[in-house]
Amino acid sequence: MRVDKWYFFGMVFSIGGKRMAETRTEALHHNAEGLDIQAPEAVLSSLANAQIEAAKAVHGAIPAIAAAAEIIASRLKSGGKLAYAAAGSSGLMALADALELPGTFGIQRDRIAILIAGGDEAFKTLAGGPEDDTDEASAAVAAAGVGKGDCLIAVSASGSTPYAVRAIEDARRRGAATIAVANNGDALLLRLADIAILLETPPELIAGSTRMGAGTAQKIALNMLSTLAAIHLGHVHDGYMVNLTADNIKLRDRAARIVAAVSGRDKDEAARLLDKSGGVVKTAILLAAGAASADAAEKILEGTGHKLRPALSAIEGSKGRNASVLIKTEPEKGQQGD
Repeated sequence: MRVDKWYFFGMVFSIGGKRMAETRTEALHHNAEGLDIQAPEAVLSSLANAQIEAAKAVHGAIPAIAAAAEIIASRLKSGGKLAYAAAGSSGLMALADALELPGTFGIQRDRIAILIAGGDEAFKTLAGGPEDDTDEASAAVAAAGVGKGDCLIAVSASGSTPYAVRAIEDARRRGAATIAVANNGDALLLRLADIAILLETPPELIAGSTRMGAGTAQKIALNMLSTLAAIHLGHVHDGYMVNLTADNIKLRDRAARIVAAVSGRDKDEAARLLDKSGGVVKTAILLAAGAASADAAEKILEGTGHKLRPALSAIEGSKGRNASVLIKTEPEKGQQGD
C-alpha cells in the first residue's frame, strides 16, 4: 500500500548546538514498508521507479549546472585544472565522470585531478573511515596543486562528508573556483561553494543507500555539467565528439565516421584525411572543407578558439572572397586582347 509521506527514523543530531531532524538522504522511502516480503517483481518495479524519481530531481538544478559549466570551461580554457573531490559512492560518480573527459573530449589528462577519500586503496575496498579524514583531504588538494585559476567540484550526497567539506574549504582558500553537488538542502557543502548544485532526490528505497537514487542523480548532473563545459570549449559539433582521443579500433572507426558525417566525404576518404591530420578530427574536417594543409587548419582553429563551426565558416568565407577576386579580375567581354 502506498502512503504519501516520508518516514524518518525519529533520530536527531546536533550541529552548532542546534537539534536537527534526520536528513533527507537518511529518510525511508514511502514504498519501503514491507519491502522484504514483497514479490521480487514488485521490489524491482519499486527500485526502477525510485531511480526514475531521483533522475527527475536534476531538472531543478539546471540553472546551477549551467552556471557551473561556464566556470569549468573558463578555467580549462585559461589553462587551469579541473579537480573532483568526494568519498564513497559519490567518489565513484566523480571518478567515472573525470576519467571519461580525456577520451571523450580530448581534455589533457594532466588537467584533471581526482581526489577520492582513501586514495588508490578506495578502488579495492571503498572503506567508510577515510571519508572522515580531513587531513587526507587537505593533503590531496595540496598534492594536486589546486589553486588560483583552477576549479574543484566536491560531491557528497549528505552534503556534510568531512573529506568533501575540507577539500572545498582548502580549494577556496587557495583561490580555486568551487562547485558543490549534494542531495540535502541547506547542506554545509552547498553553503561553502561558489556554485551550489542541489539535487533534491527522494529518500532511498533502502534508507541511506545513496549509491542508488542520489548516486544516479549525481551521475546525470555530472554528465550534464562536463558535457556542457565541453560544448563551451568547442569539443562538440552537431552532437559529435569532434575532439575525441581515438586510441583504439572502435574510436578510430568513430573518428572516421564523424569526419565523414560532418564533411560529407565517404568513410575511406575520411580515414585518409584523418591520417593526413595526425588523427585530429577537427583538422581532418577542415582539410575536407578546403584548408590548404593540416598546419593551415590548425591556425584557423586557433583563430576561432578551437571551435569547428566558425572555422568552417571562415573557410567558406575565404572561398567566397577568392571567387569575388577572380570575378573582378576577369576581363570583360569586348576588352580581351587579340
